[in-house]
Amino acid sequence: MFPNSSNLGHPPFPPKHQQQNNFLNKVPLNIRPVILSHQQIINAQINFQNAVLSRASLSGNLVTTLAGTPQPLTYGNGSPVNTSAASTSFRGRKRLSEQSVPYDIKRQRYRSPRRETSVVNQAVPSPEESAYLFSGSSPLFNVCYVPDLSIRVPRLQDISFPDVSEATLPVAKDKLSQQVLELFQACQQQTCDLNRKELCRSELQREIQRIFPYSRLFLVGSSLNGFGTRTSDGDLCLVVKEEPVNQKTEARHILSLVQKLFSTKLSSYIERPQLIRAKVPIVKFRDKVSCVEFDLNVNNIVGIRNTFLLRTYAYVEKRVRPLVLVVKKWASFHDINDASRGTLSSYSLVLMVLHYLQTLPEPILPSLQKNYPESFDPTMQLHLVHQAPCTIPPYLSKNESSLGELLIGFFKYYATEFDWSHQMISVREAKAIPRPDDVEWRNKYICVEEPFDRTNTARAVHEKQKFDTIKEEFLKSWQILRDKKDLSFVLPLRATIQRR
Repeated sequence: MFPNSSNLGHPPFPPKHQQQNNFLNKVPLNIRPVILSHQQIINAQINFQNAVLSRASLSGNLVTTLAGTPQPLTYGNGSPVNTSAASTSFRGRKRLSEQSVPYDIKRQRYRSPRRETSVVNQAVPSPEESAYLFSGSSPLFNVCYVPDLSIRVPRLQDISFPDVSEATLPVAKDKLSQQVLELFQACQQQTCDLNRKELCRSELQREIQRIFPYSRLFLVGSSLNGFGTRTSDGDLCLVVKEEPVNQKTEARHILSLVQKLFSTKLSSYIERPQLIRAKVPIVKFRDKVSCVEFDLNVNNIVGIRNTFLLRTYAYVEKRVRPLVLVVKKWASFHDINDASRGTLSSYSLVLMVLHYLQTLPEPILPSLQKNYPESFDPTMQLHLVHQAPCTIPPYLSKNESSLGELLIGFFKYYATEFDWSHQMISVREAKAIPRPDDVEWRNKYICVEEPFDRTNTARAVHEKQKFDTIKEEFLKSWQILRDKKDLSFVLPLRATIQRR
């Protein structure tokens, strides 16, 4: 999927004295991705450099030519991203060791002779080690480690992720369905958007592994689950060990070290790193190269599993993605899509749409966890979870409802049919089930079951006023669309597309 992508998605860089030349990574991301061999990239770079030198020598002004060439925004290792939206430009650090190491040595790859499972549990540095993390003298920054490639983050080209231009879409035969489809096509995440997030992920993984050598950084959430838009933030999960991490203590300590790394050594391209001490703490930051906002958590492994479950739902039936995107845009416009403000998270909204499609008299979606339990086993090792979407065939539903009919039905279901007081939304069971009588669900206004850990994803809705507002928006939108059959009456289409 990506140019020069043999290293994407797993620890790509050996120690400094074994690194590749920078020009191996200088493939622009604003063109249609083509998988090239390393030799093709080398030849293209050499030809380009020779052309520049020849032209400069003919003009007799070599210095002016090189100095006048615009430099793309770069990460620390010189990997360029051509980003027109970026307002600043900077050059990455030049690694002096590249000048003196022969090319054949830098191209070497090393494989782990055995799995270092015992070391994973020691990924979090001790307080004594932490004191030296940023002094430049810590062995953690100079450690010569051999990543275990058997537990790497999967490469994106190994993941079943159809190209935007190749994904099958439903046919729209009425005005409302056509509006839904056009909004989806204008706002859906493009391949180049995903490329930029993946490049940032791989660069950050390389830097974070200087502190936590056996850690892995996963891209999760809407960027990878098939429901992303052009303005979607990036979500990252840093896995430092296979065992659960105490989110109040251990995760915050790890994130404080990551925040310090971002604000010091990576400040040339990471800006505004902020530690948010929530139930699942995160570091929020902006990548100046890709101009993407990111949230980074530690060991929230359920987010990795549900990313691949949702992506399977996204592509198993062609009406799912357009319907989810429109619902997310609608909820955002009506100010009911912000968990930090006591309303619904995007994840809860996606689960609500999937649940509705499962509960129709003629279902459009099944329960994938029931039909394919081995593919979504909650104990499956993380480096294998990406294989599930590749093994599951499309779902053939007898329901031929249009996108417009399904959208109206979605609003009607939650406005008039679903029993908020006694029922819980369960995608795992593919039906509404009675609420359990325990603390997690008692006295909650909205109950949406997380498919893997079975917690309440809508727990942020804890005020009756916010709950009433959400129900009122569902009711009003259902009544308007039922009568008007025109999406623009509940969502300003032109403004939404312009803000995409």
